[in-house]
Amino acid sequence: MNNKQLLYDISELNSLFRESASIQTLLDKTVEMVASHTQSDVCSVYLYNSEHHELILSATRGLNPESVGKVRMKLGQGLTGLALKELRPVCEEDAAQSPNFKFFPGIFEENYQSFLAVPIARGISRIGVLVLQRKDDRCFDDSDITALEAAASQLANIIENARFLMAMHEPYEPEAKTVLPEGLAFVKGQVASEGFAYGPAIIADKKKNLAALMHRDFDEPFTLEDFHRAIAKTAAQLEELQERVGQKLSDAASLIFAAHLVILKDNHFINGVTKLIESGVNPPVAVMRITREYMDSFAGSTSAYMQEKAQDIEDLMVRLMGNLLSETEELDGFKGHVVLARDLFPSDLLILSSEEAAGIVLVGGTVTSHLSILARSLRIPMVVTHTYELLDLADHTPVLVDAEIGNVYVDPSDEVLERYESQQKAKLALAEQEHVMQPETFTRDGTRVRLMANINLLADLKVACELQCEGVGLYRTEFPFMVRRNLPTEAEQFMIYNKLVELMQGKPVTFRTLDVGGDKALSYYQDVKEQNPALGLRSIRFSLQNKTVFAEQIRAMLRAGAGTDLRIMFPMISSLDEFFEARDVVYECKDALDKRGVEYNRQPKLGMMVELPCVVDLIDDFAKEVEFFSIGTNDFIQFMLGVDRTNENVAGSYLPHHPAVLRALKKIVTSANQAGREISICGDMACREPYLPFLIGIGVRVLSMAPGYLPRVQKALSSMDLSEARTLAENMLSQSKIRDLAQALNLQ
Repeated sequence: MNNKQLLYDISELNSLFRESASIQTLLDKTVEMVASHTQSDVCSVYLYNSEHHELILSATRGLNPESVGKVRMKLGQGLTGLALKELRPVCEEDAAQSPNFKFFPGIFEENYQSFLAVPIARGISRIGVLVLQRKDDRCFDDSDITALEAAASQLANIIENARFLMAMHEPYEPEAKTVLPEGLAFVKGQVASEGFAYGPAIIADKKKNLAALMHRDFDEPFTLEDFHRAIAKTAAQLEELQERVGQKLSDAASLIFAAHLVILKDNHFINGVTKLIESGVNPPVAVMRITREYMDSFAGSTSAYMQEKAQDIEDLMVRLMGNLLSETEELDGFKGHVVLARDLFPSDLLILSSEEAAGIVLVGGTVTSHLSILARSLRIPMVVTHTYELLDLADHTPVLVDAEIGNVYVDPSDEVLERYESQQKAKLALAEQEHVMQPETFTRDGTRVRLMANINLLADLKVACELQCEGVGLYRTEFPFMVRRNLPTEAEQFMIYNKLVELMQGKPVTFRTLDVGGDKALSYYQDVKEQNPALGLRSIRFSLQNKTVFAEQIRAMLRAGAGTDLRIMFPMISSLDEFFEARDVVYECKDALDKRGVEYNRQPKLGMMVELPCVVDLIDDFAKEVEFFSIGTNDFIQFMLGVDRTNENVAGSYLPHHPAVLRALKKIVTSANQAGREISICGDMACREPYLPFLIGIGVRVLSMAPGYLPRVQKALSSMDLSEARTLAENMLSQSKIRDLAQALNLQ
């Protein structure tokens, strides 16, 4: 094998690519060149489609040329798929005898014995596979593998660029729906939002809808009147949808369709389409041309905010075209359906809730994301899974979602449905009994524990009030910011906060100031690009660098909290200096409200979230200044252990029972109690029953959680004895091994 000449020729090929040679020609030259230099009968290039997790035969010398573009295999399937999945060379003396060999009829691959596949990749980014095959007994050896790996490395750049351009110019072909694979009948996922749903599936894939429209031929002629009717119908739909969302979620849904409605009323848009129609262009084509101009204009902007507007245009186009073509039901309509989606924005969840979707299966993501928190507030059952084949299901396939334990059943049998129906009836009967809560909570020996509610949306308050929670331990003020397209004003925030305070009828309400950044980005605030946003401009840092925004929020809180037990809590505090700076903003806001002459709460309690490990050693100093503490165990554990809780690859290392976490919690709680400062737990540990004895045993007397967990936590506490809890806590604090702590908590 002439390795030097092979690499030289590949370098020359790269030059041809930069000179804009035909993409397919380049791939064909590649396989010819590599086959010749390696003295192989077959050389093939498979390109990887990351969206569908499949390899596509894109060029070959030696196999049936008609198989190009038709032979496809999933990641890990066959010898070729195995090489890319495991990112390693796969070499076989007789490929057909391997248990991993996958037979494709008509490509004549079975005529070749020796087989060598080398992944084309950049780091762990998968690009494709380079495959060699020979007829005779000339097996590939280590020198062949080394040479082909070097060639694949050289080819990575050119192949990656070719793959990108081919995807751009590839004609749209709707995927044929195949018979349901056996392994897809049952999928195990993770619970993101508890509940139960059964209904026909609908794939919420905006890109697919858009691609289908952009590549469609419109034989039926439409008129200018049809266009104007579609505009009117679309506007009416959006206004009705906005009203429904507003009634259900008044705090979060303000004008989320504003961008859509503005475009529908834009004379430039209307006149542009009208002129094309009057010149003889069919209305559907005219709509797409003008919409495309808008999308390109926004997408080409250097502003991330403007780029996101392209998604608004995309959503609007799909809806408008559906009304023009009288196909709205086909392209929309989620009522009673189980929605399968790759990704969703918070505003998408609001829409699904308002349209009464039965449940959601999110393919990708994590159960700790704020999308999951929002789903729980909206009471939409949601399961997260990484089985991407679910997105290939035909619409209307029956799907059962058991978001109590995380199971998804595709086209379930009558037996499965009957079993789940009986289970649901039993659960509903039990839930009715459990929801009868006592107004106060005590352990078995009479120790008083206060149960508070975590509130994300005002919709949560109905359940919280029904369950007689003792106040709001955490109101996440970021949600009204996250689901909008712009910053809410002081007046808008005041309306939300005032309603919250009124509904709590004098009970304490704890407002956490804006906690954005990291995994809670504001779509309209993307001025800062960060390598590590989790450790960047977020939470209190964001507020202190945007004091105009911060002050508006504080003034709205102070005004809404007039005459009540108002508590304002700062997130992600790392130093006394930060706390003092935030506290000074509150003092400045009080002075400003005095000058306005408006009523406000003059003595709010000022507290902080304990989320960063650096606070632990300073807790005694903080306790002298801070009026109350709340431990956000989700972030505290994440930062203490250096584990990104939203990263599925390291989720197993996110351990609340790590000895360092438990000992730090003990130190914080002890210090707060000794200083006479209230301390609560508002993270997930507060509602996880195995951890309750430990928390009570170290001195925690206030727990705050999503309202749905209140009954079961009260029930668990009522059977607990304080002396036993203290003994358990002392035993756990003496342990230094995670395994032993897991056994003590019965987690294994």
